[in-house]
Amino acid sequence: MSGADEGRRAELAANLAAVRERIALACSDAGRAPEEVHLVVVTKFFPRSDLDLLADLGVRDIGENREQEASAKLADGGTPPGVRTHYIGQLQSKKAGAVARWADVVQSVDRPKVIAALDRGASAAGRELTVLVQVDLDADAAEHRGGAAPRDVLALADEVARSDSLRLGGLMAVAPLGEDPSPPFARLAELSGALRETHPQATWVSAGMSADLEAAVRHGATHLRVGTAILGTRASHG
Repeated sequence: MSGADEGRRAELAANLAAVRERIALACSDAGRAPEEVHLVVVTKFFPRSDLDLLADLGVRDIGENREQEASAKLADGGTPPGVRTHYIGQLQSKKAGAVARWADVVQSVDRPKVIAALDRGASAAGRELTVLVQVDLDADAAEHRGGAAPRDVLALADEVARSDSLRLGGLMAVAPLGEDPSPPFARLAELSGALRETHPQATWVSAGMSADLEAAVRHGATHLRVGTAILGTRASHG
């Protein structure tokens, strides 16, 4: 390993330790076991070498936002053994077949056309994908961050459950920009409870990023999507 690689590994290890400590403290404050919360490290914009270093440091879930970037990154050696790849970006139905070939989890399902395309792609690849329905927690926001209206979520979940090659994992959401994340995360928790009444296996709640993971843990998140706090900014590492 080169000196640069050793330095980057040390940086990632320190950042991971700090984030894991934040998660442990948030779980303690919320009366939850740390084992209930899974860290998805968002590796978009960062090179394959970082992905390999993270896997060596014990990371078991990585997140990617762009199909073309992710497929190129994973073409170089495939997904590291024992690592699940999550697609977390807004997904066009025309890209869904390609995503179904490499993703293990798709967190951003928000309309029937995407469900159908993912199901076809997964079936053609002989794979089963775990999918989450993305909820739009603020449809009135100036910057739309993706997701289905809360009133449509249960119908979309039913459609996923009826598919041949998709498994309904639960819900995902992004907190509205510039707001206290606690009220939207509380709404997401309520919606998750309603979903589990008809789909008890759909226990995943993906919420929380670098800036708001504590609020997400407090409101029942099972998966946190953290990039910047671990990898830094894109500008500082290519």
